[in-house]
Amino acid sequence: MEKVTIGNAELYCGDCAVILPQLDNVDLILTDPPYGINEAAGKNKSRSKATTAKDYGNDLWDSRPPAGWIFELIREKSKNQIIFGGNYFALPPTSCVLVWDKDNTGDFADCELAWTNLNKAVRIKKWRWNGMLQENMKNKEVREHPTQKPVPIMEWAISQAPQEVETILDPFMGSGTTGVACHKMGKRFIGIERERKYFDIACRRIEDAQKQCDMFGT
Repeated sequence: MEKVTIGNAELYCGDCAVILPQLDNVDLILTDPPYGINEAAGKNKSRSKATTAKDYGNDLWDSRPPAGWIFELIREKSKNQIIFGGNYFALPPTSCVLVWDKDNTGDFADCELAWTNLNKAVRIKKWRWNGMLQENMKNKEVREHPTQKPVPIMEWAISQAPQEVETILDPFMGSGTTGVACHKMGKRFIGIERERKYFDIACRRIEDAQKQCDMFGT
């Protein structure tokens, strides 16, 4: 296990099944776990017909979903939970699902759903994330992970949690989008990522976000 500290972020390279039980409880766990649909197995490069799609490689991290006890631990370790892909997992009934309308075409899903334990109604946000097309074309995000979420979507998800939330943990950090959103919103972040190449990307992206926060005093 390796730990890197960047500003108010603590980043762990390792398996959350080992690391998460060792950590203190947090205010919110916001995460996008593997769905078990083999999205990492070279799918993306075959999707685009208009242009050459990015090839993220052929990996096994999405070959199966996390074990059920991981979700039980997530619920034990946090007061609030937001779990993308909640429709793929055995989670309790909820009044609040967060719906991200991706304004998509092709064989991608029209929306992604995040299960929450928040005591509020269903919420929806439209944010285009369709191949080369993004909602904010003047400030496009570099996509470095096959299931990467836009930073504004993670900021929106955080904003749905109670205002008093200060520490946010992502046990499936991926390329670090949750951490970038936390930096922009002044939240403390803890991230765990098992895949070394994505851990390194997350460190770089969060460090860049920290530099921007320092530069502009946000």
